Amino acid sequence: MKVRIKFSKHGPIKFIGHLDIMRFFQKAMRRSGIDIAYTGGFSPHQIMSFAAPLGVGLESNGEYMDVELHSMISSRDVVDRLNEASVEGIRILSAKVLPENAGNAMASVAAAEYTVRFRDGRGPSCNMRDYLKDFYSQEKILITKETKNGIQEVNIRPGIYALNVVDEGVRMLVDASSAGNIKPAYVIETFMAFCGENLPENAFMITREETYLNKGTLDDPAFAPLDSIGSILV
Repeated sequence: MKVRIKFSKHGPIKFIGHLDIMRFFQKAMRRSGIDIAYTGGFSPHQIMSFAAPLGVGLESNGEYMDVELHSMISSRDVVDRLNEASVEGIRILSAKVLPENAGNAMASVAAAEYTVRFRDGRGPSCNMRDYLKDFYSQEKILITKETKNGIQEVNIRPGIYALNVVDEGVRMLVDASSAGNIKPAYVIETFMAFCGENLPENAFMITREETYLNKGTLDDPAFAPLDSIGSILV
């Protein structure tokens, strides 16, 4: 059976890269005794895939991975076993059995929601709400980006689905698909430039709040969390 596991990542472990997170979960699966399936051949490995990799230095409340299990007692048992085998900063939040026709986590990612918080004494001096409407109403928001074809100007405006100023900073919903992945730092840096702000280095912290799939169409998206499909085994 295919199981989607949701977890959070906070604290110093945010500086651990994606490959090391993968290795951690491989070891945690072995320590927990969960009945995970392996590939065949001379070098078998656990059948495990992750949704959109999280950048180094970012925290998250909505990370996902899919695993193939031979058997499981219940969703709660998987969560409890993995949390017992986990480390400080990584907490397992849920485990859902996916339907047979479900796409894998990485291929399913369509968007992600982020909160950007400013460090004490390093935030903007302007009132961001005064600039938000004019910034968001632009037809083009251009950034300079290094691509496989060299340095290019890229319009990120179509991939910014929502942008709001909140008490803790800036909240945004952006494209996180493999075809149009937008880094939240691009959005906040262009917004601050629009406001006439020149922020100091390491001025803000980014938290991924949730990762979404699209239950609608490209022209009329209906975003829902990756764990909105599947069922809890009790």
